[in-house]
Formats: sequence, C-alpha cells, structure tokens
Amino acid sequence: MLYPNIFRHLFSDRLIFVMDAKKFTLASPLTLLTTRRQMLLSCLALAAFTSRSGFAGAIGLPAAREPRKPGGGTHCVMIDPGHGGIDPGAIGHQGVKEKHVVLAIANKVRRNLSQHDNIQTKLTREQDEFIPLFRRVELAQQHQADLFVSIHADGFTSPSAAGASVFALSNRGASSAMAGYLSQKENAADDVAGGKYREQDNYLQQVLFDLVQTDTIKNSLTLGRHLLNHIRPVHPLHSQHTEQAAFAVLKSASIPSVLVETSFITNHQEERLLETSAFQDRIALAISNGIVDFFASFDALQRRLDSAKHR
Repeated sequence: MLYPNIFRHLFSDRLIFVMDAKKFTLASPLTLLTTRRQMLLSCLALAAFTSRSGFAGAIGLPAAREPRKPGGGTHCVMIDPGHGGIDPGAIGHQGVKEKHVVLAIANKVRRNLSQHDNIQTKLTREQDEFIPLFRRVELAQQHQADLFVSIHADGFTSPSAAGASVFALSNRGASSAMAGYLSQKENAADDVAGGKYREQDNYLQQVLFDLVQTDTIKNSLTLGRHLLNHIRPVHPLHSQHTEQAAFAVLKSASIPSVLVETSFITNHQEERLLETSAFQDRIALAISNGIVDFFASFDALQRRLDSAKHR
C-alpha cells in the first residue's frame, strides 16, 4: 500500500501537516478490508489530506492549521479533569472521589497558566458533569488546542500502589502492566452511561489518526518529560519515565496529549494528600510549569528556525 509522505512543519503554537504528493514511501499493508464501506472510508481518509480542510473538517477532525503570525501568538491548552457526573472515577478508602479532586487541581492549573499572557487555558468540564471520552477529544479539536492534558487520581487493586505517573498514547501495546491496567480502567469510563457511546463509529477517524500519530506521540512524550521534571521534586513518581498505553482520551490525531495520574487515591496516605489544598497547589504548579517549559522549548526552536531563514 502506498502512502504519500507526510511532513510535519513545527511552529511555536501550531502544528502543520503538509503532503508532498511527489514523494512516496512504501508502508506496511493495511489490514484486509472486508467490506466496500470500509474501503470507501479508507479512500476518503486518504483524500482528506489532499486539501486544506477537505473531508476531515466535515467529520469534525482537525484540518491543517496555519502557522502563527510573526511576532507571537497565543498557545491554547485543553485541561481535562477526568470523570465527572455519574462517573465518580476511583474512590478512596475514606470515600474521597477522584472526580472532585481532579476538578480542583484542574482549576488550579488554569489559574496558574492564566498568569502567562501567551497561554489560553480551556477545561473540558467546569463542574460535576459527565462527558464521554470522545467528546473530550472533540472539545480540544474544536478549540484548536495545542496541548491536551488529562488529570486523574486513579486507583489500583492494591493500596500499596503510590506515586505520580504521566502517560502518552501507544499504538503498540502498553509499556507496563500498570499502564495496561489503567488504560483499560479509564477506557471503561463511558460504561456508566449504558454503553451508548461505544457505538460511535470511529473507523474513519482511526485511519486518519494512523497517518499522523507517530509525530504526535513523539511530541506527547516530550511533553511528558517536561511534566515529570517538575513533578519529581514535589511528589514521588510511580514511574520515572512517560509510560504508554492505548488511552482513548489521548487519541487526537494532531494534538500532543498526555494523561497525568497525580497520585493513587486508593493509597491511604495519598488519599489524604489529595484532599489537601497544599498538595493540590504543589501538583497543579508542577503541571503548569511543565506545560510552560514545553511551550518555551518550541518557541526557542522557532526563533532558531526563523533566524536561520534570514541568514
């Protein structure tokens, strides 16, 4: 199967995907399509990249974005407080609910980032409400977010599990048993709504995503490294590097996305910590500083690229 080469042009606050129709590389063959409908969708997915907005815009997927104007611009960050409404998330031994804790932390992250004039912050939910996983990804796309950070405080079968972790998407299986367990648990969040959201047909979206996911995951891992660098001094880490698994909420085709497990709410000590404003402030500041560092590194890269062009 032949795919056109896709080149990523990186700007400080926009990620642009450009198709070079003159160059082709041989990719692994797609899984055999058994129906004409699937074949049609695959063709439409490939055709979507031949125009600037194309079919991708019609189905709500992000079209190619314009580079930022010279002189600066605003970065947009989508902060996603996990769970909400009828989905409480994990519940600690003392009854603390994940959905409340992560909303409090997300609001603190937004408050911190509001101090930076070049960063605009949006939340997927402002209150205790249920939002299906696919809708969280859609919100980030609709706001043309440059980053997506999902905040959680998950649980495990053993109360001894402790520490913070950062996860990026993987299309090759989980990087650890814990990553696999947590991704399955998080991906089941929509089940509380009776399974109606599992019927969403995402075949076309998956084909589009497969074409660009490598670079997006690479940038997600870079974001994860920045976050871990700031979380490490304020709270023990469960994993020293960015883990990977197939988290549904991280499946954005063009937006670097990570999931931050701030602590394990099923750990007795960490459950108590998660309730305190002091810990929430520390972890929120660490997340905020990691995001700021990520943008600063790409702004610096853009300045170097601009400088090289004018030599």
